[in-house]
Amino acid sequence: MIDDAMRHPGENGGEGLRAVCIREVQKDLNQSVKALIEAKLAHYALGEAQGFKVYREMIRTPGDGIIIFQGMQDATAESIKSLEGFKRAWWEEAQGATQHSINLLRPTMRAEGAQMWWSWNPRRKTDPVDRMLRGAEIPTGAAVVRANWRDNPWFTPELRQEKDDCLRIQPDQYEHIWEGDYASATAGAYFARELATARAEGRIGRVAFDPLLTVRLFCDIGGTGARADAFACWPTQFVGREIRVRDYYEAVGQPLASHLNWLRAKGYGPERAQFWLPHDGASNDKVFDVSYASALRAAGYAVTVVPNQGKGAAAARIEAGRRLMPSMWFDEDSTTGGRDALGWYHEQRDAARGIGLGPAHDWASHGADAFGLMCVAYEEPMAKRRIRYSNRGIV
Repeated sequence: MIDDAMRHPGENGGEGLRAVCIREVQKDLNQSVKALIEAKLAHYALGEAQGFKVYREMIRTPGDGIIIFQGMQDATAESIKSLEGFKRAWWEEAQGATQHSINLLRPTMRAEGAQMWWSWNPRRKTDPVDRMLRGAEIPTGAAVVRANWRDNPWFTPELRQEKDDCLRIQPDQYEHIWEGDYASATAGAYFARELATARAEGRIGRVAFDPLLTVRLFCDIGGTGARADAFACWPTQFVGREIRVRDYYEAVGQPLASHLNWLRAKGYGPERAQFWLPHDGASNDKVFDVSYASALRAAGYAVTVVPNQGKGAAAARIEAGRRLMPSMWFDEDSTTGGRDALGWYHEQRDAARGIGLGPAHDWASHGADAFGLMCVAYEEPMAKRRIRYSNRGIV
């Protein structure tokens, strides 16, 4: 912004750059980027001789330009119209921007050569700035850059230690704070540390299935209707000691035919894939006298029903998942929804008494339960035994 302010009048002179620095909530200037801009001016020895003058509520720039600081929460359509003719709008901490505020600003910044800058640490996929700039359709002329600590040429040893401490002490927040992922919102997520380690070790990337091996479909079954639980499925291969997780599927309230259509479209038909279901997969519907297992067998699939683990089943699945996670490789693009569920899956707690109440049953629990089923059903390959003979017999 300072560089643009120095260049804007150009060789032929003219009006200086008008710029606004924005936050959604700005009770006073201490919450703005004004102090940062002042520090940069001081660092580069840019003062009145160069056309910059700092006032309490604004900064004058060369050519009679100006930088002002605006909180959008208190703005109105009429006050935003006063920004006509401004050429730069920098919205810092833009994850807090509301759709209403964005809609007020965008039509105003339409002068020739005007630019809007949005800087933010992603919080949720549903945040308006994420939908605007990281959704399926983005504004014409938009340039979206993902910058991270790895791109920082001045990344100091102190910052690296802080990053490593966060991974060790707050693994559930590490991906959000340091890797730019969406917030996993809950402290104490069961698989947070393991997912962060998988990312750091490069085990979240591109995963390909072996065309000669069976694809195992581990599922948590749902039902039909708007109020039904979700149906979740992890297509996986066990390749030696590696567990390759290639896809994730989840749907709510859809009939079995919809799930099978998705699987066949992905190449997971009966000739290549087999189902693993939880114990209730063998239970018949009271009206239609059919179970998930029997319906899938009728569709041509081989089906294994994993017995009920009894009391402590949830804890057993979580422990199995943590134990096996170092052997897992996840496809980054096609398992995003499932990894989001694993990153959220957490213990429900009684805050008043400070005690755990077991896993919270929410949107994440279905994907986590299917993942846990995979882990308890996993059979580790037997190590090859070496047999050595001597004159005393087999050693």
